[in-house]
Amino acid sequence: MTDVTLHFSRDEYASRLLKTRTAMQAAGLDLLIVTDPSNMAWLTGYDGWSFYVHQCVLVTIDDDPLWFGRAMDGKGALRTVWMAPDHIDGYPDHYVQSTERHPMDYLSQMITDRGRGKGAIGVEMDNYYYSAAAHASLIKHLPNATFKDATGLVNWQRAVKSATELEYMRKAGRIVEKMHAKIFDMVEPGLRKNELVAEIYRTGIRGLEDAGGDYPAIVPLLPSGADASASHLTWDDVPMKAGEATFFEIAGVYRRYHCPLSRTVFLGKPPADLLEAEKAVLEGLEAGLEKARPGNTCEDIAKAFFAVLERHGIVKDSRTGYPIGLSYPPDWGERTMSLRSGDTTVLQENMSFHFMPGLWTDAWGLELTESIVIGKNGPECLSNVARKLGIKN
Repeated sequence: MTDVTLHFSRDEYASRLLKTRTAMQAAGLDLLIVTDPSNMAWLTGYDGWSFYVHQCVLVTIDDDPLWFGRAMDGKGALRTVWMAPDHIDGYPDHYVQSTERHPMDYLSQMITDRGRGKGAIGVEMDNYYYSAAAHASLIKHLPNATFKDATGLVNWQRAVKSATELEYMRKAGRIVEKMHAKIFDMVEPGLRKNELVAEIYRTGIRGLEDAGGDYPAIVPLLPSGADASASHLTWDDVPMKAGEATFFEIAGVYRRYHCPLSRTVFLGKPPADLLEAEKAVLEGLEAGLEKARPGNTCEDIAKAFFAVLERHGIVKDSRTGYPIGLSYPPDWGERTMSLRSGDTTVLQENMSFHFMPGLWTDAWGLELTESIVIGKNGPECLSNVARKLGIKN
C-alpha cells in the first residue's frame, strides 16, 4: 500500500462501497463505471484536476474499486486513493484527444482482460463527464455486455452525510461567513467587480486558522441591477453603481465539501418592490425551514415556501433548493432530489441542502439563501450571516 493521507477512515470508505454495491445488486449490475469526479472521490478519495480527460472508477461486487485514467494522472491516484497500486491503471498519452483512438477503447480491453466484459454494466449516461463518443466506444468494444443507465446511483448513496462530512461542511460554512463579511465591508460605488472577486477568492482560499479553503465548483456569481434578472452571470471589470442591487452567490469549500450561501446588497435606498420581495422571501424561508424535518418530504419544504410567495402575489417558476456536499466543477449540487412540488423524497436526518429561494425580475435579482442540515429536531443552518437585504448608503 502507498503512504496516503486520507480525509476519511478506511471504515467509512468501506461503508460507502457497501452501500454502492447494495444499490448495484438491486439494479442488477455486475460492473459500474463511475465517471462523475464527485462520485469517484467519494468512493476512493481521488482528488485531482484531471476531469477534463476521460477517467473513471470501476466498481464490482467482489473486488476493490479500480481507478482508471490518463497515465500521468495515475501518480495523483497513488497519492490520494485508498486502494493498492495494482488497482490503479492508466492509458498512454497518445489516447488523449486523439481522432484515431479513444481512451474507452483501452478501458474496454482492460475490462475484458480482467474477465469483466460480460454481464450488465452500469454507466452514468446523463453526466457531464461521460460523452457520446465514450459510450459508443464501450458498446463497440464490449459486445458481450449489456449496458444500463446508472445515472445517480452513487449520488443517491451520498445523500445522508457522515459525522466527518458534516464537520467539513461546517468548516466550509465558517469560511463563507468570512467571505460575505469581506464583501459587505468592501462593496461600494466605483469598486470594480473583478477587484472584489479577487478578494472573495483570497478570503475563501485562505479559509480559517484550522482549515484552508478549497476552490469552489461554481465561480462567484454577482450580477447587478437588470443583469441580476439573469440568475447565473459571473463578473466583469465594470465599477459598481449606486441605486443597484447585487446578489452574491458564493460557497465556502473545505476538502471539496461545499457550503453555498447567497446574500444581496443594495447600494443606496432600495425600491419598495425589492423590500416587499425581501419580506416575502424571509417569511417563506422561515416557513420552509419549519418543514425541514425528518419524515417530511422535499415538497413539504417547497410547498410551505411557495404558499407564502403566493400570499404575497409573487410567482416563482423554478425549484427552491437542492442537495449539497462533495463536488467538482461545474456544479456544487448532488443532482438527485430537489426542493419543489412533486418531489416526495422523504427527508432523513443528516441530509444537507442549499435552500435557495432566489427571485429574479426584469429589474433586479434577490437571493437570500441558507445551507442546511436536516437535524433530529429541526434544521441546522451551516452559516451564521445576517439573513436580510444588505444596505449600504
